Amino acid sequence: MQFVKWEDLKEGMRLARPIYSKSGVLLFERNSKLTKGAIDSVKNFGLLGIYILEPAEPLPPMSEEDMEFERFEIKMVSTLQDEMERIISTKRYKNLPTIASQILRAYGHLEDKVTIYQNLRSRDDFVCRHMFNTAILCAMITHRMNVALDDQLTTVNAALLHDIGKINSDNPVIYGRKPEAGDEEAYNKLMFDGLDLIEQAFSGEGPALKRICTQALRNRIDYSNGVDIKSRKTILGAKVLIVANKYDEMTGMSLSGESESELACIKHFMDHPDLYDKDVVQALIDSIRILFTGVSVILNTGEKALILSENTENILKPTVLCFRDDKVLDLSLYAYSDMWVKDIMKTLDNRYIMNVDPNKKTGEGETNNA
Repeated sequence: MQFVKWEDLKEGMRLARPIYSKSGVLLFERNSKLTKGAIDSVKNFGLLGIYILEPAEPLPPMSEEDMEFERFEIKMVSTLQDEMERIISTKRYKNLPTIASQILRAYGHLEDKVTIYQNLRSRDDFVCRHMFNTAILCAMITHRMNVALDDQLTTVNAALLHDIGKINSDNPVIYGRKPEAGDEEAYNKLMFDGLDLIEQAFSGEGPALKRICTQALRNRIDYSNGVDIKSRKTILGAKVLIVANKYDEMTGMSLSGESESELACIKHFMDHPDLYDKDVVQALIDSIRILFTGVSVILNTGEKALILSENTENILKPTVLCFRDDKVLDLSLYAYSDMWVKDIMKTLDNRYIMNVDPNKKTGEGETNNA
């Protein structure tokens, strides 16, 4: 599966993900072939692009739970967009606590890991979709960390607001274009203007909401400028927001058409422990499915392999089946101490090409290495 910008779409390409209207109505099924009319619709919807199956790629399974996530997100993002416009124009909020509560009810109590699908985005809803996804991640992370319900709610509210300064801006850096001269300063100003707006609209809600957003923003900016932030007393909500925000930024679609794999994002967190709190990162790993059974990966040796079972102690050391010689390697063993998963393969979707039902019955997986 690959992300293709709308201007590069061609008739006959197969959809990897369904396309819904803003009201949640299914417009185009998965695996349907693009027609000229469908391509025109993508352009008219303002989508940056869509996810396309490669020619030989089997259609990855998508559960009813996955479909419901898409429908839930579409409807809630539309509500969030209306709320953001209300806050911007009136400096008052109305539905934000309700949106945050619905997110917590849906994602703030889950015991099992979930699959986070990156969604289709347009310039029109790009910022709100990012804030919504960040809020979902914050709900799951704070639950894993046994954060009190009131503090969970405050963190989710902060996630729903943290990028409000970007809304209605046409700065292309927002949508993933690499910064040019002067872009970074203008971009940061949008963020600080957003903090002022949060202060005005939520002055009666106590300092915690703005403090989370402020600390998260200042830590990110200062760290990128080489400032030592290790000794700062950063509240937990800000630490959670920093991780959740970056995860969605790295793995989501952008104007460049490129996104990082979930594993590459986790490794980025591990490489920068002064900015990304290790306990928060572990809570994220414990909340979402990344290297699970059926995912195709590349090892640091260059070998390509299929994950047979994940490693809950060390995400980079699962048990894998090597494609080259069908050898099973438990990378957690000392014999393979110099081997680990380098990244997730970027071709053939690389996630759902293994039938795990026979694996449950007989202990042997069926693979399709087309």
